[in-house]
Formats: sequence, structure tokens, C-alpha cells
Amino acid sequence: MTDVIPTTEESQIGDEGHYDVVVVGAGNAGFSAAHAARELGASVLLLEKAPVEDAGGNSFYTAGAYRIAFNDISDLVPLLDDETVKRLPQTVVPAYPAVDFTSDMSRITEGRNDATLTEILVSRSYDTLRWLHSKGLQFRLMYERQSYEDNGVFTFYGNLVVGSVGGGKGLIAQHTEAAVSSGVSFRYGARVTGLLRGDNGEVTGVQYTDADGTARTVSAGAVVLAAGGFESDPERRERYLGEGWSNALVRGNPGNTGEVLDMALEAGVQRFGDWGSCHSVAWDAGGPANGGNRELTNQMTRQSYPLGIVVNREGKRFVDEGADYRNYTYARYGREILKQPEGIAFQIFDAKTRPMLRTEEYDSTPISGAQADSIEELAEKLGIAVDDFRRTVDEFNNSIVDQPFHPSIKDGRAAEVEPPKSNWALAIDTAPFYGYAVTCGITFTFGGLKVNENAQAVDESGTPIPGLYAAGEMVGGLFSGNYPGGSGLTSGAVFGRLAGSHAASHTRAGLLVS
Repeated sequence: MTDVIPTTEESQIGDEGHYDVVVVGAGNAGFSAAHAARELGASVLLLEKAPVEDAGGNSFYTAGAYRIAFNDISDLVPLLDDETVKRLPQTVVPAYPAVDFTSDMSRITEGRNDATLTEILVSRSYDTLRWLHSKGLQFRLMYERQSYEDNGVFTFYGNLVVGSVGGGKGLIAQHTEAAVSSGVSFRYGARVTGLLRGDNGEVTGVQYTDADGTARTVSAGAVVLAAGGFESDPERRERYLGEGWSNALVRGNPGNTGEVLDMALEAGVQRFGDWGSCHSVAWDAGGPANGGNRELTNQMTRQSYPLGIVVNREGKRFVDEGADYRNYTYARYGREILKQPEGIAFQIFDAKTRPMLRTEEYDSTPISGAQADSIEELAEKLGIAVDDFRRTVDEFNNSIVDQPFHPSIKDGRAAEVEPPKSNWALAIDTAPFYGYAVTCGITFTFGGLKVNENAQAVDESGTPIPGLYAAGEMVGGLFSGNYPGGSGLTSGAVFGRLAGSHAASHTRAGLLVS
């Protein structure tokens, strides 16, 4: 794999030029749209708000995980790198048929997911990953994040198994290489400021400001919006998500501030989905406030909490850490942490569980936490109310149901306290003890735009707006309140591909759309 990042000077053609398709946003969704449009022969310009050194959107900050439906491990083998294939004899990967993916989408969102969009996401998930692989993107099984080892056998859990080689960084590097190779043009530092409209309301291009602050326009046969949500803007978070959300730390791209969403709404696109909730996780409390760390990226998340307990500054538990597999709870537990005093919580483990934590997260540096030889000493180091913490730990330890512990299945080893811990309850009783300070890290917002089955933006009456498409986090209606892990990158690729294909078809007569 070659790291190919084109400069603006290398790829820019003159101002007032025309492209068949203009894509706004160079993350996973935008790149997928660009690949699809180029595949059908369209000329493509990719506009990215960030400078080249900060490019990649939220996708750069991810672990690169894609949730896809598959019937057997043999379905995955053609997608996997050689290192993974060598490990398959010591690997157990449960099947994840489309019916289960569909059920998870409904279950996790409590039925608030749009049925049509969900069917598109699920039914196209596997084929879209095969398509990305055909573009040169490489994938692997995520052993270190999604499996537990027992006697040399790695068993995957939570139905999220495939990730890009190199994580989010590798994903963007590979997307970029594929786009450059296919002839996509790029402009970095390009802040879109408006949509151009024809006499009949058709979108005919965009206005943008370049890296030097010069106002420019580019005409297009169609425009694909893939510029993310509003999670990086504190004012919009307070307005839509509610009081206190300005205090959340931004775990991803600082440029996702919502102005492109606003432009689309002003152009008449229908607002859609749950604008009052978001994807938010347990994030290192010492992380930067207004944008993720490009070196550590996803290593600042803390997602082994199902193996321990989580308490607030008062020493009290407030969530069921074992309610479900981590992949089905992590995206909503960030908001529960934000509700706690000072918006801080502490993940607690002991010597038995510490070796089982995700190495890339809990062995990363810097990390906010402490180690101690007693519960009381740990509380003092972390600033937790000592007596209440001691009481919480004792009550938890004394309430555990004596069932076998199996971290890769829902083992029913519960702690019968309030709130309960439904699975994976192990007593916190063996020194040394470990505590990690976490806060709410916001990933992306769930509210967005209404699109049809072709990823074309529609107005309040449901009528498609000619020449305008959307993909990625800008698409509303898939997620609400919660989120099955890995669905975001899959959605970006699925709807990005649809948007790019249909945008190319819209502008270039005679092209066939698969």
C-alpha cells in the first residue's frame, strides 16, 4: 500500500471549470461516491474542507470496522489479507445473516430506523465491501478488538469482524490511492459556501472558498454531499442534542460543523431522522476538546468496560456494563457519562481482568488513570468518594451469580444489584486495582437529510431534487439513540456508492447503473 495524498496544485484545473460530478467531503462516503462515479466514466472533483494534512473526515479516526451480513466465514475469505487467512484454522467467526443485521438495526434503535434505508444498507453491505476490495482496499479480521482467545482459539463476538488494514488511517490512504489512480481530481482547503441552482431548481454546482480565501465556483452535472454532521460545533450540539452537549469532547474531525447540512436544508431538502441523538462513547478524559488526536485516533476510546464496572465521582454505578455486547452499547454510553457529575466516570478493573483489556486502548499513552493496591487508595488517586466506592464494590462483589465466565458469549454471569450487570460479572477483589477516567466523546450526529433509494435528496413533499445526492453521516433515518458498531462506515460506502453511481447516470446519458 502506498500513501498517496495529492496536492491541490497537482490536481486542480482552472476556476469556473465543469465536472460531471462534484463530491463534497473526502471521507469514506465521499471517496465511495467518487469511485462509483469514475467507474461509470464521469469526471469527478472531490472538494475537502480540511487541508491535506488533516484530510480523511471522521473515517480517519475510526478503527476501520465494517458491519456486513454474511452466511459463513467462507464468504469473507476472498476479502481478507494473507495474514488473516493463515490464522483462520484457529478462528471461530459466527455467521451474521441479513435477517440478524436487520433485526439488530431495529432492536438497537428501538424501531426508529427507516425500513427502506435499512433494507438497502443490509442487503448491499457484503457486495459493497467486495466492491471496495475490487478498488484495491484491503481488509482483515479484527482479532485485537473483536475476539477473545482461549487455548489458542480466537472467538469473535458481537457480529463485527471485518476491518480495513491499517484502521482508519489505512482506510483513507487506500481510498486516496484508488481515487488518484482512477483520475479523480482534488481540492483541499475548499470550504463549500453554497449550492448553485438552475432555473428549474436543479443543483448545477457549488460555490466554495479555497485555501487562500478566494471565492470560486465550479459547475457540475450533479453534486454529492458527504460532509458529515454537526458534531464538531458546540452551539449546534446544544441546540439540537440538548443542554450540556457543548462539554462533550470531539473524538473525530473538527471540521464537521454542520454548515453543509444547513445549505441542503435551505435548498429545500427534507430534514430527516433523529436530530436529538448521536453516537457518543467512553473517551479518555484527558483528550483534546475540539478534535481528535491524529496520531492516537481511536486508541483514545475505552471500550473494555463490559469486563469491569463503571462508577461516577460519587462512587456509584449508573449503567449495566454487561447489558449486551460492547458493539451494541458503546455508542450510547457516552451520553450516560455526560449526565454524571462533572461529566466524568471511571472504568474499574482488577488484576484478573486487566490482561484482557484491549491493548491498543489501555496500553496507549498518555492515558488518564491510576493503579493502586487497594480500593481505597484507587479512589483517592482518582478523586472518587472513598466510602461510597468501597460500598459499591462490596455490594457488587457479593451479588454475583455463580455462573461460568465466557467473555465471547452472553454468559448470564450477572450481578444482582441496581443497576444490574447482566453478563460478565467478575468480582473486583484482586490487587492491583486499575481505574481509567473517561468522559463523553462524540463521534457523529444521527439527524440528517432525507434521501430516496438512489441516495438522491428529496424535498418536503418527497420529490427528488434534481442533481443533488447525499451519503454518509448526512443521511438521516438509519440510527436513533443507539447504533450497531461498524454500521457507519458500511452506510457511508453503501450510500456513497449509490450516490456516485446515480449522480454519474444523471449527468452522463446512456451510462448503466448496476
